[in-house]
Amino acid sequence: MSLRLLLTTLALLFAAASPARAQTLWEARLAPLAPGVSAAMASPDHYADAVESLLQSFEAKVGRRLTPGAKAKVGLKLYAESGPGLATPQPLVRAVIEALMRRGYTRENIFLVGLNQLRLRLSGYLPNDPRLAPPFAGHPFFVLESGRFYDPVWFYDSPLPSRFDPILSGRQDQAPDYDLDRLAAASADPKADRDADRKSFLATPLFLEADFWINLPVYTDHESLGVNGALVNATLWNASNTSRFFRSTRSAPAAVAEMAAIPELRQTWAFTLASLEQWQFVGGPAFNSLYTRGEPRLWLGTDPVRMDALMLARINQARREAGFEPISDEIRTLEFAETLGVGKRKGDAPAEVAAAPK
Repeated sequence: MSLRLLLTTLALLFAAASPARAQTLWEARLAPLAPGVSAAMASPDHYADAVESLLQSFEAKVGRRLTPGAKAKVGLKLYAESGPGLATPQPLVRAVIEALMRRGYTRENIFLVGLNQLRLRLSGYLPNDPRLAPPFAGHPFFVLESGRFYDPVWFYDSPLPSRFDPILSGRQDQAPDYDLDRLAAASADPKADRDADRKSFLATPLFLEADFWINLPVYTDHESLGVNGALVNATLWNASNTSRFFRSTRSAPAAVAEMAAIPELRQTWAFTLASLEQWQFVGGPAFNSLYTRGEPRLWLGTDPVRMDALMLARINQARREAGFEPISDEIRTLEFAETLGVGKRKGDAPAEVAAAPK
């Protein structure tokens, strides 16, 4: 039995055998940003009270205190794949860090996880000059495409063809200047290379080294996935060798759903926290400011399927109003995820909570 089929089977059994998880979604209103000020330029105080109220609501409803556990570490999964115009707002990340520190976590035990070093630099999460202090000094920063934060035991297996060009190759560390001859030399064992091409290694620090982790996506449309948000940031933007999936509206949704259903990943995935101050409805995930909208809202939810479904409705409404066709119903990412027990597409609207002073 392939690991892919095994994981899918385990996910279905896990969903059937486990007691129903409390699916919750809250919304906190944010103060409107001043003209000319983006979310990335805001102060952490812009988010502080909203973050605190959402965390308190989560703790009270789910019965889970966000205090240090056996591992005494917490991970924050960032999104920077659209570039500097549409990344997880740094002030939001700082507000989350401060809220976690008030609950007992130390700065060095709150680690950040991102996928691509260049996009993290362009988005301001890493310094452009190595001589400069990093923006999040004191926090461990795991850049997944470095290849140093995967475990060979933990991977998602799929026979879908992999690396079509050296830029997307997982062997970049062996041929950093992308020289084709050196890439060929790095593949001395064709069978081993084919086996590696089937595997997408998971970001193990999030579920092996942390008490829990928080997903911090940004929302865009996506031609292969429909909506690029909570589910995708936790899966395809959170593992190696996943660019192969983005080329197909059949394989990409299945990969997202199956990876999101992996029990170990779900067990430590506490919730998703997303700002709606800027989201994109056409041309994503590449940032295009002409097709962005925003609302002064902050969402916290434990059901990524429900969150993505609500944002898909917003994206489709914006597309219709701008004269574009809605996202095709043939893209079944959310349906597949619901089938595997990751969440539900239909449910209550977000429950609004009042801002709580930090």
